[in-house]
Amino acid sequence: MGPEPNATVTGNQNCFNQIHSNNITTNITYADEKAKVLNWLSPLQPHVRHNYVRDRRQDGLGEWFLQTDEFLRWRDGEGESDKATLFCSGNPGVGKTFLR
Repeated sequence: MGPEPNATVTGNQNCFNQIHSNNITTNITYADEKAKVLNWLSPLQPHVRHNYVRDRRQDGLGEWFLQTDEFLRWRDGEGESDKATLFCSGNPGVGKTFLR
């Protein structure tokens, strides 16, 4: 339930705001407003997705990749690979997220 149209908001940060409308006064803290704005900006909950993926990972999945010469050179910093960023590309749904 938000403030009425034409409501007057006064106050300072970390203080209570007073919203006056039709002789009704409601106290809203900036913490309340911040939570609402953050939920509006990003309704995603990354921790929920992280837990979902973590709980479904399988031991040994992608082990073949960790044994390739290319990966081992990158891991050990051989040649120019000590300055390289490892980029793992692949089609959606092939399992990149679930690599251990």
